[in-house]
Amino acid sequence: MQEQNIKLTSFSHGAGCGCKISPQILDTILQSDAPKMHHPFLLVGNESRDDAAVFDWQNGEAVISTTDFFMPIVDDPFDFGKIAATNAISDVYAMGGTPLMAIAILGWPIDKLAPEIAAKVLEGGRAACAEAGIPLAGGHSIDSPEPIFGLAVTGKVKKEELKQNDTATKGCMLYLTKPLGVGIISTGQKRGIVSDEDLGRAVKQMSTLNSFGAKLGPLSYVKALTDVTGFGLFGHLMEMVEGSGLSAKIDFTRVPLLPNIHSYLDQKCFPGGTARNLASYGHRLSDEIDERQRYIGADPQTSGGLLIAVEADHTSEFEAFALTQGLELSPIGELIHAQEKAIILA
Repeated sequence: MQEQNIKLTSFSHGAGCGCKISPQILDTILQSDAPKMHHPFLLVGNESRDDAAVFDWQNGEAVISTTDFFMPIVDDPFDFGKIAATNAISDVYAMGGTPLMAIAILGWPIDKLAPEIAAKVLEGGRAACAEAGIPLAGGHSIDSPEPIFGLAVTGKVKKEELKQNDTATKGCMLYLTKPLGVGIISTGQKRGIVSDEDLGRAVKQMSTLNSFGAKLGPLSYVKALTDVTGFGLFGHLMEMVEGSGLSAKIDFTRVPLLPNIHSYLDQKCFPGGTARNLASYGHRLSDEIDERQRYIGADPQTSGGLLIAVEADHTSEFEAFALTQGLELSPIGELIHAQEKAIILA
């Protein structure tokens, strides 16, 4: 078996965060008639669909705990490992926290793929952890029909600096730190129609840590924070606005996109997760949002950017701060009082 001829994406039925179960089906899975247990020190559980669980240490700090894993989104094993690890660590940054350590989760079809390839996946995971300044401290592996990799990550945050996805306020401006389109690009790779340049750009973006999130904790004017992953921009924005009792007005001309996305859409190139996302929440989108905008807004993002709600009076201050961190950001929309539809066009 020649390692260089292996295409990891051919061994999985999905790719990256596009493997996520749709929001609609997830609602059914999480429904339970069992009485809910309320722990006095659990600050964030699964009720708000936030990015991680948070536990109060009662000393002014809280511990953040999260896990994320998926099947290959790229063929190169090192890149797959690095992207999966970067994506998992992002959940800590999306709470305004700092990661402390990670534990690996590996599923591997040992009858189909050589263990040396799995070793390269782990190398990629270690590289992402090293960039985040944390150890990959252990893990667990199983023999599985499809390759799976990810991390369980532990982090910390000062209690008063904790950011959540459902605490936005009316009038906040919305910012997105990475362009959309990696789901479309990864589907193009599986079809063999993506250019090396477009794929390389997507891989670089997915391998870039959202460490900016750790800098947002002290900023009181950042009212809500989440990262954009498998449910797409619309899905994660939906969680923010519905959790906060608001709606969002989006200027789609200002939403950042990876280059050449429209050329792939012209070829009907979009992942299956897009359709599953739209089946779950498409009815909550304004009728003015056209088909192409829906495909882009519902595109499952793997290791996507941070979605940030900033008080309108502090946008200039926020944008200047982002520039000091190497990010040139401008608003893509704003939060308004609740409408019949959760997301409308500006």
